[in-house]
Amino acid sequence: MKINILQLIGSFHQGGSERQAVQLVRLLRDEGTYRVLVACLDKEGVLRGEIEQPGCADFPEFPLTSFYDANMFRQLRRCAKFLRENNVKIVQTSDFYTNVFGITAAALARVPVKIASKRETGGMRSAKQNFFEKRVFGQSDAIVANSKAVKNYLVNAGVAAGKIEVIYNGLDLRRLAPSEKNRRKICEEINLPFDENIKFITLAANLRHKVKNQSMFLHAAKKVSEKFPLAHFVLAGEGELKNDLENLAKHLQIADRTHFTGRCAKIPELLSVSFTGVLTSFAEGFSNSILEYMSANLPVVATNVGGASEAITPGETGFLVESDDAEAMSEKLIWLLENPAKAETMGKLGRKTIEEKFSCQRQLGETLELYEKSIETSGKIY
Repeated sequence: MKINILQLIGSFHQGGSERQAVQLVRLLRDEGTYRVLVACLDKEGVLRGEIEQPGCADFPEFPLTSFYDANMFRQLRRCAKFLRENNVKIVQTSDFYTNVFGITAAALARVPVKIASKRETGGMRSAKQNFFEKRVFGQSDAIVANSKAVKNYLVNAGVAAGKIEVIYNGLDLRRLAPSEKNRRKICEEINLPFDENIKFITLAANLRHKVKNQSMFLHAAKKVSEKFPLAHFVLAGEGELKNDLENLAKHLQIADRTHFTGRCAKIPELLSVSFTGVLTSFAEGFSNSILEYMSANLPVVATNVGGASEAITPGETGFLVESDDAEAMSEKLIWLLENPAKAETMGKLGRKTIEEKFSCQRQLGETLELYEKSIETSGKIY
């Protein structure tokens, strides 16, 4: 009989954590060792269809309004009951909110193996949130960090190093293959200007959190545009910061070369017409955007935060600059524009790095090893 495991996902919107959680569900189901159940805190989002199974009941949803109200305790009881009734032996959570809720529910249900996840370093959580998450990590049997940088961050915060397993995000290269290859059609679909000579420099990041430091991208773009009038700048993402960023682009007099796509359902196509990809964040765990840029044969210019240095080899697959240093970023972008053949070589080496180090099969294999080790350590599965 297969062991039942539960993957608890926050929502099915197109965030990095959500995308990785949904991908892991698919990988585990296809591999077949375990019976994989899915539950969520919010069942909305376009990724849901990727793991819905015909004829199966809807995913259990445990909606939260706060960690401090009566509803939280009601949902914890519901979730613990679900875990007991389905004889779940392993619970794996995927982000801050599912960590706090899911690990607590699993402890109430006496689930033998509880695995939390951490995909970020500083800059995203309040002191109170960090306190609660650290308490939850104490209840966990293992914590998956998606980079060495995240592991170091946790250890420095007082989390036991022996609990932390580094498993890099895997990239589904088939999903990231563009379905359309005609540049004119792609530009029309994404509402970008068509000109074979335009060099699109792309930042794929949500416009909700200032930790992504999108303004750095625009300040760097201003300097690049002064030297390369045919450089255009794309911000692919949605969020409440859009109006402020549009106003900044106008102030910098680059609005005519700056394009806000909103939520972009055609990231593979966008990257296929891009010249390079950038990351400007103040803090990250491990950026999926960096991996996606590299998979698309793009050189990358990124701030040296989180796991960026674990993916990018400076001078070979791209460049690293210090956080909030728009001057340094513009210099690296200008160098790439001045050396297109070398930029192309960097992109090809980046793609090779993805194939060798960040494959889905590697992610799956290391996850299965973690499950086996956790089961053996717990001694309570059967």
